[in-house]
Amino acid sequence: MAILEKQEQKFLNHTDSEFIKSNFTPVVDKIQAKIPDKLQSTLDAAFYVGFHLVFEKGSSLIEKTYNKEKIDVAYDLNNYAIEKYMTKKHLKTLDKSSKHSKTINESIAAIEGGVLGLLGIGLPDIPLFLGVIVKTIHEIALSYGFQYASDEEKAYLLYLICTAMSKEDQRKAYDQKIERLGQEIDTHAPTTIDLDAIMKETSDLLSNTLLTAKFIQGLPLVGVIGGVINPVMINKIGKYARIKYKKRYLLGKINSIPGTQS
Repeated sequence: MAILEKQEQKFLNHTDSEFIKSNFTPVVDKIQAKIPDKLQSTLDAAFYVGFHLVFEKGSSLIEKTYNKEKIDVAYDLNNYAIEKYMTKKHLKTLDKSSKHSKTINESIAAIEGGVLGLLGIGLPDIPLFLGVIVKTIHEIALSYGFQYASDEEKAYLLYLICTAMSKEDQRKAYDQKIERLGQEIDTHAPTTIDLDAIMKETSDLLSNTLLTAKFIQGLPLVGVIGGVINPVMINKIGKYARIKYKKRYLLGKINSIPGTQS
């Protein structure tokens, strides 16, 4: 847990290097100045509709892209070994499945984003991109024994995305929301979730973060540059999701020991 919390703090406190700030930020600012004003609202709506499609109609399709039963069985076996032996070796085995799914989904995002970028397809890429994000988080959640069908877990997933994609000043505030929600879910405390509002909040944040990339991706040939952002985002979201689900898993183990409930 101490090692994991160091990784968590490193992620939350990460800042862009001076090289990026001095060389890339001015270029991005120039591009953003040329983007039509109405594209922001168009992107907001595209991400919002995309989340609705993924959650309402896409879940069953997403589950066809991985073997849920196999991941559940692997978790049961790994969890049993950890409860019986509690060694670093078995904890690493538990991690392997989530690491593998993150790597595979980065590759999918790279191919999908690159091909559509080459063709100059920006907005239609959004539901596919969101599908890969949700697929990544679902597989990581299952690897640590968490299901994702409830509104509470969907809200948790959305806040994971918000935290990973936030600027430095917002990141820790979203992380605190995730900590509270995770604790409420795992202790079966009553929660009040407005899933539609959280979807809108996540959509606005994503569209604002990816505005330049999606604009470039809509330009033929040059768009392949915008498509490169997809696997980078999957990597970032997947890394943070692995930290948070593993933390919930370990807290569950700690709190199951008599006299250690938090």
